[in-house]
This record gives sequence, C-alpha cells and structure tokens, in this order.
Amino acid sequence: MSLEPGWYVDPAEPETRRWWDGEGWIGAPIPVDVTPPDGPPPAEPEPATTPAPGATDDRPTSGAAGSPEPVSTSGAPGRPDQAGPWPGQAGSWPDQPGQAGSWPGQPGQPGQQGQHGPPPGWPYPQWPGRPPIPRPHGLPLASYGARLVARLIDLGVVFLLNALVNGWFVWRYFEAISPYLRETMRRAVNGDTSTEGLPQIDDQAGGLQVVILLIATALWFAYEVPSMAARGQTFGKRMAGIRALPVEANQPLGFGRAFRRWSTLGMPTLLWYCCGLGLVLQFVDAVSPLFDQPLRQALHDKRAQTVVVQLPRTRPDPRTTPHDRADPPGDTP
Repeated sequence: MSLEPGWYVDPAEPETRRWWDGEGWIGAPIPVDVTPPDGPPPAEPEPATTPAPGATDDRPTSGAAGSPEPVSTSGAPGRPDQAGPWPGQAGSWPDQPGQAGSWPGQPGQPGQQGQHGPPPGWPYPQWPGRPPIPRPHGLPLASYGARLVARLIDLGVVFLLNALVNGWFVWRYFEAISPYLRETMRRAVNGDTSTEGLPQIDDQAGGLQVVILLIATALWFAYEVPSMAARGQTFGKRMAGIRALPVEANQPLGFGRAFRRWSTLGMPTLLWYCCGLGLVLQFVDAVSPLFDQPLRQALHDKRAQTVVVQLPRTRPDPRTTPHDRADPPGDTP
C-alpha cells in the first residue's frame, strides 16, 4: 500500500522527520520535535565546485589513445563510477544494520535530486523483519484489553440507566410471559414435551418488547454520542485512558462521525427482536479489532474512519506547553 505524501518519522533516523513524496524521501531532515512546514521542503541547491588555483584536470579522456579503462573501486560489476555499497550488499538500504549506505539519486544526496528511489531494475528497500507499529498522531494504539475494559464500563452505565428508565416496562413484559414460562419449565422438569394446553402469551408482550428495545437504544445513544462527539471519550474510555480520534487529524469527532461510529454497534440492538440477530452482529463488531492490522480498527471505527489511541499517563501542563498545531497524521510510512 502506497502512503500519501507527507512528513513522517524517518525509520532510519527516528530522531528526524522527512518528506515522503509517495515513492521516496526528498529534502533534508528536520528534528522530530519540530513542527514541520506545510507542503514539501524546498529543493536543495546543488553545491558549487570551485577548482583549486593552478589545478588541472589530469583525468584521462575516455576513448583517448593510451588511456586506461576505468577501474571499479566498489566491486559492483558494470558500475565503476559508483562507490559501494550497492543493493544486496549489507548496509545498502535505509534502516538496515551495518553501514548506512544509499542508492544513486537518493534524496539528500548532493546534486542528485532528479531520481527518487533505487535505479530501475533494482529491488525496492523493504522493512527488515516486521513493519513498524503505527503511532497515529504520535500516540500508541490502544490495546484490545483497554478497549474491552472501557466497553464493559460503558455497558454497566447503560444498564443502570435502563434499570431506572426502562425497569417498569421490563417488569410488565415478564409479567406478560411468566405464565407461559412457568408451565413450560414445569413440563420440562417432568419430561413432558407436549405443547398442548400451554398458557397463551399476553398480546401486550410483543409491544412491550419493542418499547424496551427502543428505550434501551435511545439511552445508549444519549449516553455515548454527545460525549464522543465533543471529547472522543465516554466515561469508560476516560477510566481506561483511551480516546477515539479521526484517522486524518487530531481533533474532536464531531456529531456526524460520532453517530456513524455508534450506529454501527448500537443500532443492531433493535434487531434483538429478530431471534437475537442484533446481538450476533454486535459480537462480530466487538471482536473485529483482534483481526485488523495495522490500526486495530473495529467495524464501527472503519465506518467512521477513527482510531483508538492510548493517552499518556502524565499530561503536560497547559500553562507551560506551547500551543501549536497537531502533528500530521502517521509517523512512519
């Protein structure tokens, strides 16, 4: 997958940040803690070469009589003008153990600004071993355990709200179906599998079930969407020290994005009426971060284009921290 052009932390020099144009690094690096400018860096001027006074060019002209053939000093066959290392040799690619080499035309090489990446026909450098773990907006991704703890806390709060607001309707629903349930259980204990003569379920039971699910969904919406839109956190997420952010910027989610994120997980509550179909959909959504790489997004994160990050335990003092714009998205290509 090709990354969009932007400023990223150089994997070969984690203390610096460089401009990635979609194919290779260009321009000079800047310290990682410095706010990068908008857009790519300016082109570096080619260094001017001034010959020493009285110096003459004693190099033999190619093709002249008696001139020796150029001798390769790098050991790379067919490339006598290129000093090693070359592709395939240790230290030839960025972030590879050994000597920090380069290819001809690599960004940052004086006088070689026209070519990005290795020459045609040479393999493109790959990440050694596993690729780096993404750090959206400079923050680590939240672990699945932290997300699960936050969700369980939120479900506990929503359950308490339902006990207060929805309790009467739940009691009326069980009163309507209790004669049928008691008789069914009595026959099951006695080994009677017949269904004749069972008490009829009250006609109000179906309507009560719909009302209960509507109220439960509305309470979940009122609890989660406004707080996520404003802060990217519910009570459970604050307790777990995690936050949901848009993938492209470190900013509040806003109502529209918060609603899309919640509806993917919350709206299937209305389908509990259909043989528990909604509960199955919510379970699939809940475990989906375990199988998503590299951003560990759940299905509701993918729909809203959000990512859940772990906040630092110690936050900087706002009175002494300079106010600056957020870091650009992503850290490494």
